[in-house]
Amino acid sequence: MSAEIDFYELLEVERTADDKTIKSSFRRLAMRYHPDKNPGDQEAETRFKQINAAYGVLSDPQKRAAYDRYGHAAFQQGGQGGGGFAGGGDFGDLGDIFETIFGGAFGGGRQAARRGADLRYDMEITLEDAYHGRTTEISVEVSQKCEPCAGTGATPGTAAKRCNMCAGHGKVRAQQGFFMVERSCPTCHGRGEVIESPCRNCRGEGRVDMPQRLEVQVPPGVDNGTRIRLSGKGEAGPGGTPPGDLYIFIHVKRHAMFERDGTTLMTRAPISFTTAALGGVIDLPGLDGSRQSIEIPAGIQSGKQLKKRGAGMPVLQGRGMGDLVVEIHVETPTHLSPRQRELLREFQATETGEESPQSKGFFNRIKDAWNDLTD
Repeated sequence: MSAEIDFYELLEVERTADDKTIKSSFRRLAMRYHPDKNPGDQEAETRFKQINAAYGVLSDPQKRAAYDRYGHAAFQQGGQGGGGFAGGGDFGDLGDIFETIFGGAFGGGRQAARRGADLRYDMEITLEDAYHGRTTEISVEVSQKCEPCAGTGATPGTAAKRCNMCAGHGKVRAQQGFFMVERSCPTCHGRGEVIESPCRNCRGEGRVDMPQRLEVQVPPGVDNGTRIRLSGKGEAGPGGTPPGDLYIFIHVKRHAMFERDGTTLMTRAPISFTTAALGGVIDLPGLDGSRQSIEIPAGIQSGKQLKKRGAGMPVLQGRGMGDLVVEIHVETPTHLSPRQRELLREFQATETGEESPQSKGFFNRIKDAWNDLTD
């Protein structure tokens, strides 16, 4: 005979623990040992059954009082046999127990089958599309309601009948010792109905796979990861139940000129050193086809960022526009004509150092450093 494991030890709580502490510990341990998280691990499955049984006792005030007084012997009179809990017997549909505690997080049970599955579709668009928005048509292969049987799964002119095994509830109960266990009906598999004459078109499924053409409206201002929900355009639900939803995930292609940070557009603009020295204007093409004129102040340095308000991306589902940020890079000329070289030498001859205060300050510091070394 196997040694009986103390329920409090199984749930890793003190015997004086309150209901909240017991439930919290059970949730943590059930997550750890759930079969879905430990596929093929027999030891984890056994432990999962044990902690469910322990929680079934300690969460009920009357059962807990009986256990505290008589231990495992309190539950060995109802038909489990001498092994009681220690024997690791079948505690029924653990998915149903888990669904009750965690709201169906791991699926299972009739509630999870009352709606079709949600689907995902990845759509790639250009930055211009994200700026203006667009309407496009997509084709998705999806399970749709069978037309001949109207989604019932039964041959036209016939209908599904109530399951006699579960009386239409989709679940059956069985007494196992001290516990009343509820599990999916083995006859109707939780549907509550039995189809005696399946539809030939869908073979009793109530749905068939076929392409679906849909119109998708992409609003202005979308960004990478933006999700567009098309209600009721997912998988058809079984037995004529409502369909799930289709989620469109947006992916914006890399642009040749602009980078994006939220509603801010950013770009780098090389300018000549004469424009940097004298100032001027550069024109950039906007995403809306307009000309964006950027004023360059005289004496600008490389790395300086200039901002033009309202020339960025539109705010998604809102009002207003972001900004355009242009980072300036001064380009040193590399191919000079003889005349240009002559003019530059004339300019160089007139330099006093005041034209470039940063350079003057830097070389003055170098000069002071040399003087300190020679003193």
